[in-house]
Amino acid sequence: MSTTIGHWVNNKPYPGTSSNSAPVTNPATGEVTGEVALANTEDARAVIDAAVAAFPAWRDTSLAKRTAILFRFRELLEARKPELAEIITAEHGKVLSDALGEISRGQEVAEFACGIPHLLKGGFTENASTKVDVFSIRQPLGPIGIISPFNFPAMVPMWFFPIAIAAGNTVVLKPSEKDPSASLWLAELWREAGLPEGVFNVLQGDKLAVDELLTNNAIKSISFVGSTPIAQYVYATGTAAGKRVQALGGAKNHAIVLPDADLDLAADAMVNAGFGSAGERCMAISACVAVGPIADDLVAKITERANTITTGDGTKNSDMGPLVTRAHRDKVKSYVDAGEKDGATIVVDGRQVEPDGSADGFWLGPTLIDNVTTDMSIYTDEIFGPVLSVVRVDTYDEALELINSNPYGNGTAIFTNDGGAARRFQNEVEVGMVGINVPIPVPMAYYSFGGWKNSLFGDTHAHGMEGVNFFTRGKAITSRWLDPSHGGLNLGFPQNA
Repeated sequence: MSTTIGHWVNNKPYPGTSSNSAPVTNPATGEVTGEVALANTEDARAVIDAAVAAFPAWRDTSLAKRTAILFRFRELLEARKPELAEIITAEHGKVLSDALGEISRGQEVAEFACGIPHLLKGGFTENASTKVDVFSIRQPLGPIGIISPFNFPAMVPMWFFPIAIAAGNTVVLKPSEKDPSASLWLAELWREAGLPEGVFNVLQGDKLAVDELLTNNAIKSISFVGSTPIAQYVYATGTAAGKRVQALGGAKNHAIVLPDADLDLAADAMVNAGFGSAGERCMAISACVAVGPIADDLVAKITERANTITTGDGTKNSDMGPLVTRAHRDKVKSYVDAGEKDGATIVVDGRQVEPDGSADGFWLGPTLIDNVTTDMSIYTDEIFGPVLSVVRVDTYDEALELINSNPYGNGTAIFTNDGGAARRFQNEVEVGMVGINVPIPVPMAYYSFGGWKNSLFGDTHAHGMEGVNFFTRGKAITSRWLDPSHGGLNLGFPQNA
C-alpha cells in the first residue's frame, strides 16, 4: 500500500488542499511506494506564508541561539544518517554506501554553517572623519526558496539551507517529485533540534509550485540545481521578479588522460566517476579524453574494471543501483543505441546487464563506448546515466580545445605525473571545478561549488563564503553622536576632515 507524501509547514505535516499527486517508485523494483502531493497555488502560498511569518523572530534570534540549534542538527544528523540513507536508496535507487556519502558531504556544509558568527562579522572604522565612525554589517534576506534535483535529495538542499538558516533566513524547500521523502525527514530533524516553527518548510509539487516560488514577492532569493534549460528558465523568471538567483545547470565533464599518467589510477577513476550513482551526478565523468598512444591500454583497463561491477538493488551488496525512473532508463538506453548506430564501438554494453534485483527494476549496466566523435549525440548531450565515452586525440592542445569549446563548464580532471602540464591545465581550462588526479573535484564546504558557462546562471556559487554572501546583504552605517561643534547649515557635499 502506498503512502501519501505531503508538505511540511510550521514544524508539522501539512496535507494541502490540492487533489493532484504523482507516483513515487522504488527504482529497484518498479513498485509504486507513495503518492507525493502536487501543490496548487493555495498550498504554495500557505507554505510561503509560514516562512514569511517566522522571519522577523528568527532574524532577531541571537547568533548564539541560532548556532546552538545548528550544532544540535549536526549531531542528530551524524547519529541517524543511516535512516536517511535508507530513504534515499528506496526512492532514488543509489546504493546505501553512496547515499551515506551524499549525506556526509551535505553535513560538511552544516558544520561550516556552525561557524556563522565568525563568517558574519562586519567591519568597523573609528573616526573615519572627525568623530564619525563607519561600520558594516550583513543581514539576512528574508524567506528564501530552494529548488533541488532528484539525484542528491539530501546533499544538494544541504548546500544551501544550513547557511541560509544560520544567517537568519527562513526556508521553503521544493524537492524533486521523484524522491521527496528525504526532505521531510530533514524537516523532522530540524524540529527535534529545536528550530522554531516556520523557519524550515517543505513544498511538494511540480512546475506550478516552482513558478510560485519564482514570482512570489515574499521569496527573496532562489537556489536551484538541475538541467541547463530549466536553470535558464529559473534564472530568467526569478531575476525578472527581482530576486537573487543562483541556478546551477547541466554538465558534460571531461577527463584528460595524458600519456605519462598512471593508467591504473586513471582507469579506477574513470570507472568510479563514470558509473558511481549510475552516472546520475552533475560531477560524473562522461567523456574520457585519451591523449596519444595510451588509448588502447586505457580502454582495456577500464573494460576490465567495468566488467567486475555488480548492478543491483542498492540495499544488497551491489556496486551500482538502477536509474531513477523507467522513462529515464529508456532515454539513456536510446543514447547508447544512437552511439552504436553512429559508428562508435560498444566495448561494455550495459543494455545486456543481468542485475541482482527485480526484473521490474530500472536497470542499465555500466556502458563503455570507444571511438566517440564530437558530432555524436552521445558526446554532445548530457546523458546523466552510466555511460562513459572515450574520445581519442593526439595532443594535449586538442584535448584542451575539446573542453574549452564545450558549452558546459562544470567540472573537469586531468591525469598526469607532469606537474607542469597539470599547472598549465588548471590555468588554461575554462571550467569552474578542476581535479588533478582527482576524478570528482567537488570542493570542500568552505570553498564554493559551481561551474562556468552553461553550467551556472548567476554570479554566485553554492556554499562557502559565496553562499554566506548570497544569503545576506551588506549594510554600511555612518554614525556621529551629538556634538554642538557640528551644528549649523551646510548644503555642500560632505568632505572628510
